Amino acid sequence: MAAQPAGVAIPQLIDDLLSSKGEITGLMTAKHILDRYAAMNDEEKVGFFAYLAEDLDIDHAAVEGALATLKTKPGRRSYDAFMAATEPRRQELARRLNRLPGATRQLVDMRADLLRLVPRDDPAGRIDGDFRHLFASWFNRGFLVLRRISWESPAHILEKIIRYEAVHAITSWEDLRRRVEPEDRRCFAFFHPAMPDEPLIFVEVALTKGIASSVQDLLSDERTPLLAHQADTAIFYSISNCQAGLAGISFGNSLIKQVVNDLTAELPGLSTFSTLSPMPLFSRWLREQGLPAADMTAPKLLAAAAHYLTSARRADGNHYDPVARFHLGNGALVHAVHAQADVSARGRTESLGVMTNYLYDHAGLEQHHERFANQRQVAASPQVQSLAQSFQSVEVRQNA
Repeated sequence: MAAQPAGVAIPQLIDDLLSSKGEITGLMTAKHILDRYAAMNDEEKVGFFAYLAEDLDIDHAAVEGALATLKTKPGRRSYDAFMAATEPRRQELARRLNRLPGATRQLVDMRADLLRLVPRDDPAGRIDGDFRHLFASWFNRGFLVLRRISWESPAHILEKIIRYEAVHAITSWEDLRRRVEPEDRRCFAFFHPAMPDEPLIFVEVALTKGIASSVQDLLSDERTPLLAHQADTAIFYSISNCQAGLAGISFGNSLIKQVVNDLTAELPGLSTFSTLSPMPLFSRWLREQGLPAADMTAPKLLAAAAHYLTSARRADGNHYDPVARFHLGNGALVHAVHAQADVSARGRTESLGVMTNYLYDHAGLEQHHERFANQRQVAASPQVQSLAQSFQSVEVRQNA
């Protein structure tokens, strides 16, 4: 590669890249742009995003002209011209930058900077739509590779599993070993060929007899491991997204389905697939409802949790809890709620120790998904429904 051209402004480099027809010249210019970006401070990055938003935006006059032609002379040529006019030049810039080996990871990090530095309502924030449009294609399920993470995996991958764990912190190498080495433990991650050393998302699985009700029991260093073929249940107890720059690009649904298929093929005795999931906004919701946790008995706490999971909504009508939105959107059913299920400091702060099981029952997945997606109906077991109704009855009597 040629030395980075000193004194050449970023806009000129971008214009050179977009007008370049030579492969080698294009790669050299792409490297210069990405190197310049990597050296920027946050203020300079904000300016860079503003430039992309304003100077590489859609040409509205060209769009109007192409649309008029498409209406009067519909055909492939006019359609292609219209599609080209509606695409901002910054999308083609991203594609040309991505031709450079290793650039995919740099572009993912660039979007992470965008999400961190530019508010959604800022005019420059609209360029996130271009990132999401491109990443949804580049990172679709057809390109992803599922790999099992084991104690034999490369150290640099294991280090990233420790770093990226977002639900139940991995406190040491020995803690990690307890999660990936025993016969009754599994960890799976999605990777992309352009980022082979970077997990995109991973799930930790415990093979058990029956549905688990305590994460501390699952993670205990004193437990006796189970032979894998003796297990009848797979518990998904932690799902962690690893790349901030891929926020909103959905992998979790595909990951769970693929892991269920792989585990079923490996261990035909598994008949139940469930989560043991946190309720990260439960304490906040209780405060917003004016319900002091200190005054709650254990039964009332579980009743409140059941009501929260089946009925709590945000102002926009979507489910209040992000974990619930994810699993219910996948077609899972709220199976049970458990007190004292996560007694860690984080668990007590976020949810007063309460956790829930989402059951992935293959026979009802599609029906539950459709009802949640189209009618916002939450599928729940009779036990959870009864708990939720008892909470509602108490509230009605108190407010009468």
